[in-house]
Amino acid sequence: MALHPLAGSERTLPAAARVLAPADPSERLEVSVIVRHREPARLRARLAAMIAGDAPPQPLTREAFAAAHGADPADLELVHRFAAAHGLSVAQTHAARRTVVLEGSVRDMSTAFGVQLHRVTHAGRTYRGRTGPVQLPAELVGVVQAVLGLDDRPQARPHHRVWRQRPAAAAAAAYTPPQVAQLYGFPPAGGAGQCVAVVELGGGYRSEDLAAYFAALGVTAPAVVSVSVDHADNAPSGDANGPDGEVMLDVEVIGAIANAATVAVYFAPNTDAGFLDAVTTAIHDTTHRPQILSISWGGPESTWTMQAMQAMDQAFQAAAALGITVCVACGDNGSSDGVGDGAEHVDFPASSPFALACGGTRLEARGSAIAAETVWNDGAGGGATGGGVSRAFPLPDWQRGLTLRTAATAAPLAARGVPDVAGDADPATGYTVRVDGADTVIGGTSAVAPLWAALVARINELNGRPAGYLQPRLYGAPQALRDVVSGNNGDYLAAPGWDACTGLGSPAGAALRKLLQ
Repeated sequence: MALHPLAGSERTLPAAARVLAPADPSERLEVSVIVRHREPARLRARLAAMIAGDAPPQPLTREAFAAAHGADPADLELVHRFAAAHGLSVAQTHAARRTVVLEGSVRDMSTAFGVQLHRVTHAGRTYRGRTGPVQLPAELVGVVQAVLGLDDRPQARPHHRVWRQRPAAAAAAAYTPPQVAQLYGFPPAGGAGQCVAVVELGGGYRSEDLAAYFAALGVTAPAVVSVSVDHADNAPSGDANGPDGEVMLDVEVIGAIANAATVAVYFAPNTDAGFLDAVTTAIHDTTHRPQILSISWGGPESTWTMQAMQAMDQAFQAAAALGITVCVACGDNGSSDGVGDGAEHVDFPASSPFALACGGTRLEARGSAIAAETVWNDGAGGGATGGGVSRAFPLPDWQRGLTLRTAATAAPLAARGVPDVAGDADPATGYTVRVDGADTVIGGTSAVAPLWAALVARINELNGRPAGYLQPRLYGAPQALRDVVSGNNGDYLAAPGWDACTGLGSPAGAALRKLLQ
């Protein structure tokens, strides 16, 4: 049977990676197969209307979206037949998510998808890797848009930074999350009736830590629930510097500011399949029904396959149609995004045009007012806000006419610019949190995504409707944000208006609430 390469599925190995041996032919694995939308033209038209500002006032329900734009049953049946022909079993089928999870051996998966799988070691980790494209039979070409999970290398990293005093750094001036909300003028509310989804790719939370943290703040603890995706669970590691720090930061920032909301934490493996499956599970969850999604994990665009980026972007498009606001941290390694090749890079999934990309500032207060706010860039080596220009996504309509500034040039922005908005992220002016039984201070753009998610939860409660896809309205009314005009993230400079360090700026809570009414 002739096989055809799946566009955008090509994988390469990192330069320093080493192939150890072929993968064990009997090893069992699961693969997520993503099929096309039904009626994609209607969905594109709806999104275009939202961007133009004349969309229908009510978002689609999850049930209506599944009926109109979920997978066609005939496409799902094609994947089922393909699986049976290759000795693979169907572990899960979800029409709204357009996902079929197949289970089988390395031997059968390799034959089915025309790939060679190896054990690979890189950066102290061993994983199952591949090179080249995934292959499909003719009947699945155009039907299947992504095949994820054959390669299970770590796909993303958490974007948080634990504060560590350094001789050259200023003393920490940490804030509680409610203090940050007060400084930014968040409207008074608790997020009642809201569910904020949080995606986590490792680590976990301890209920006793949450209880102690919220009690110390004098805040009634929010309802926190965990959701298992692809067999991952709430599993605290005991390492505050690892993913536990990310999980607790996300939950505590959201819960301290929007304590009347439910915080649903979706735990998934740190792979391209796990990441996408967590996102689509949250978006299409008919049990908890999140109105807001907070993501503080990501990686340079150059480390993703195009099929995975397109599948994630399509998931965020579905979120927009459902009225879900998606807040994503844009990274903590400045304009290089930590790639180390001397070029500029941006982080994904923040670079998706349907993600509200969240950059970072250094926030200094005098009493109950903001004294100064600049770009977060720790020259002592502690990190800097991500930001720059996407190589994967074109210029959105709502960013047309913007200027990209470096120390040497000022030129029209030519592709998707990151970030959109910002907030306090410098670990030296970070957030007091409790992780694994100890109080600490954490910053990073990881804190900004849940900060904005909590703000949207408050606004949703007050307005009685979901804010949904924010960017078209924000770029049309930049006065609803606090412009940050000082600092840089490496190659890019802050300046009046949008910039590739802090986007349109940090939140002006009351003005944002009015805009989103």
